[in-house]
Amino acid sequence: MHNAVGDNGEDEPFINNKRSPAQADSGRSSNCLWRLAVPVPCRKMSLKKIFLLLVVICTVSLLLHNRDYLTWYKESFHVDCPHPPPCQKPKHTNIVFLKTHKTASTTMQNLLFRFGERNNLTVALPIQACGHQFCYPQSFKAQFVHPHTLPANVVTNHMRFNKTALQRMMPNDTIYITILREPVSMFESLFTYYSSHCESFRRVPNGSLEVFLNRPSFYYRPSEFDSSYAHNCLTFDLGGDKDRPANDKGYARSFATELDQVFSLVMISEYFDESLVLLRHLLSWDLEDILYVKLNMRTEDSKKSVAPGLPAKIRAWNSIDSYLYDYFNATFWRKLSELGLTYVEKEVQLLQDAQERLMKTCFGREEPLFRSTGEIKRKDLRPWKPNEKVDIVGYDLPANISRDAQKLCLKYIMPELSYTEALLRSQSLRQSRIKRKTTQKSTIPQLPTHTAQPRHSQVSRNHPAKGPAPVTGAKSIPNPKSIPKQAVITKSKPKSPHTKAL
Repeated sequence: MHNAVGDNGEDEPFINNKRSPAQADSGRSSNCLWRLAVPVPCRKMSLKKIFLLLVVICTVSLLLHNRDYLTWYKESFHVDCPHPPPCQKPKHTNIVFLKTHKTASTTMQNLLFRFGERNNLTVALPIQACGHQFCYPQSFKAQFVHPHTLPANVVTNHMRFNKTALQRMMPNDTIYITILREPVSMFESLFTYYSSHCESFRRVPNGSLEVFLNRPSFYYRPSEFDSSYAHNCLTFDLGGDKDRPANDKGYARSFATELDQVFSLVMISEYFDESLVLLRHLLSWDLEDILYVKLNMRTEDSKKSVAPGLPAKIRAWNSIDSYLYDYFNATFWRKLSELGLTYVEKEVQLLQDAQERLMKTCFGREEPLFRSTGEIKRKDLRPWKPNEKVDIVGYDLPANISRDAQKLCLKYIMPELSYTEALLRSQSLRQSRIKRKTTQKSTIPQLPTHTAQPRHSQVSRNHPAKGPAPVTGAKSIPNPKSIPKQAVITKSKPKSPHTKAL
């Protein structure tokens, strides 16, 4: 930097400013004599240049000092894309995520809740009569959606999938996503989690998974309200027939093909980070949009070991779920290969690095300190506990983190029920403000318009002048009370669709 300035000779008089009178007199025609003849303006100009030089030096020093942080930020949130056109698209915001049971879907739901809030989107939420689910296990209907959360951009609460009803409600460019989990581990989680709620599980002596699998048809009742947890739960959540005979291979194949045409991405729980990389590219999101904290996990003491021989029985009893998992696990790896396994590995590493920094920001350490439900101080941060035999881990934020960090991290660790309630309150307030503004506009009196007539009108009495032309581009504001509810809730059928925790 100094050599560059010295080579130009701009600051030479101030670097070598101790000259003898003889040296000054010997070069009156030179540039140095001109600078001596006009000393004040020249000196002021040079001082400005020196000041600018110092600013440049300080800036470069600061950039070099912070190069590691800047490099991490650039790599983490603006990764170079192997397919530039998709990465240059705007973020996709119309999304249906089918939240399946015991598949890490609560973590994914939290991610979508936060994305919706950051981007001022409307997240469809259930009416009060449905609780925090869309009246599951009933098949989804638009009437299950709270009117304050319509028209919706994002749908992510538990439901039984109903393609027709969702396509009528959502925009035509909606992308459909879901997540599956390996059937053996998922069924163990279902059996333990719903042991006090599902009648098929409650009948089993001593809550033994092995006893149930020895004679599952003896304990299972297809018509019971919560029977979906006990047999082909994934199939039921996806809108299929959970009680099809196990030997009906044709149904499983046709159902998988039908789902493949609807869902643009089927995530795999065992490869959650890789699934998020595919999600990021599908929706043109940034890496910061897919950061997460694991939610709704059981403590290790709440998990049952699966004895040898039981995995085969679990897959046989849940044969359609097993077929769907194998089918979409294969398509999942094909999608990863298309993106490039080396590139995916790089993005996963960047995601995990960003996760570590998030953990340090929120918890002051690389891994958060898990707490059981009873140990969490704030009630709104306590996850729902299904029964006394199962404990769910949650989080408390340290008291010594900044207020900004608390505001950022709170939503990452907020349980499903608390976040659903908070989101419904905030969206209801937003709808009220919009309705108030619309009402105020509709009550503003419209001033009559007058057309100035020419001073010497040439219009004949036999041809009377026409009235003023209507104002183009103006739209009348209807009274919200005059709009029928059906017109507000339902939308036209689209032409073509785009297709809980551990």
